[in-house]
This record gives sequence, structure tokens and C-alpha cells, in this order.
Amino acid sequence: MTVEVSAIERILDDANRAVDDGSGLDGTDFWKAVGAVKKDPGLVDSYAERIAEIDRKAFDNWGPMITVPFGLGTTLAALVTVVGFALVGLAYYLDGFAAIVAFGLGVVVLLGSTHTLAHMVVGTIFGIRFTRWFVAEILKPQPGIKIDYASYLRTPPRRRAWMHASGALATKAIPFLMIPAAVAADLPAWVSWLLLVAGLAMIATDVLWSTKSADWKRFAREMKYAQAS
Repeated sequence: MTVEVSAIERILDDANRAVDDGSGLDGTDFWKAVGAVKKDPGLVDSYAERIAEIDRKAFDNWGPMITVPFGLGTTLAALVTVVGFALVGLAYYLDGFAAIVAFGLGVVVLLGSTHTLAHMVVGTIFGIRFTRWFVAEILKPQPGIKIDYASYLRTPPRRRAWMHASGALATKAIPFLMIPAAVAADLPAWVSWLLLVAGLAMIATDVLWSTKSADWKRFAREMKYAQAS
């Protein structure tokens, strides 16, 4: 459905009033207007900053449990990743159950830390800026990263798509990359088999569910914009 420029103006005005009143974007057709802007690159320069400001206000109104500045969050994410690799490395110097525990903890840490870090690294390479790291709620402890939506809109859609895919790809790669590490650490064969099964299960989960939500849904959405341009 084509959205006229006058309709985009009206929708953004409505969305801005909603977030100024402390509400969310539900019922404002904000994302329909964003989609119309994505379909017409000529509109990006006109609306990118305005859309980004509304998106920022909506994020602030939503209020995640924890937010930290971009630089601090990136440093912490990198440190956690280093800790994950250190735990995997520690398994080389331990024996028996202690080696398995250190290795397993390292893999779990890497699964939690690399997903969002991959989004940040790939997005930054492609010119997308980020403003804050956050944790949504205690039941969803994996950190997220807030996109600067103006820079996102100015980035070609194919690059936006791969930024979304990067987190899922990094997470799915970890179990397979850790199999040679488990073998080199002389861990029991069942550890390598468990990593293989976990990796395949994560891929199956993505195929069954993530294509309908989360990263792969966003990937498919942005690829449609790329193919239409």
C-alpha cells in the first residue's frame, strides 16, 4: 500500500504527540510511515532525523530495566567475551570435571556476549550508529543495543539486513567453532557431540521460529526493500 507524503506527515505528527504524552507507538501507524520512507530513498533525507527522534522518545518511554552509555556497554561486552574465551582456554590446563565445567561456562558466556556484539561490529562497519546498551528485563538478561534510527535509514537496506543477521550467525557459529577447541582440550567425546547437537538445534529453532520474529524476520524485511530498490 502506497503512503502519500501528506499521510506520512500526519502519521509522524500523531506519533510525536503520542510519545510526547508518554505513550508508545501502538495505534499510530508509525512503522507504516517508516516502511514508506524505506521504500523511497528520496524521502530518507527528509524524514530520517524526525523518525529517529520519535523512535528515541518511544524507547525512553518504554524504559528498559538497565541502560548504559554506548562506550561503557561496548567495553563491558568485549570484556565479557574475553572472559568467555579465557574460561575455554582454562579448560586446557584443568583435568576431568573441572575442565568440562570451565569449558561449558566459557561457551555459555560466549553465546550470551557475542550476539549483540556482532550486531554492533557489523553495523558500525556498515555506517550504522548505536547510542546505548540495555537489558530489557530480568527475564531477558541478554543485552540489547539501541540503534540510531537516522543512521539506520541512511544505510542501504542490504547492509541493514546483514546487520540484523550477524547476531544470529555469530551465535550459531559458536558451538561449531568450539568443537575443535573441545578436541584440543582433550575433553570427552560427548562434549563435542553435545556442541554439535546444540548447534544443529539452534539452527532448527531459527528455521522454525526466528523467521517469524526477531533477527531473521528483520533480515527478510530489509532484503525485500533491497530487492525492490
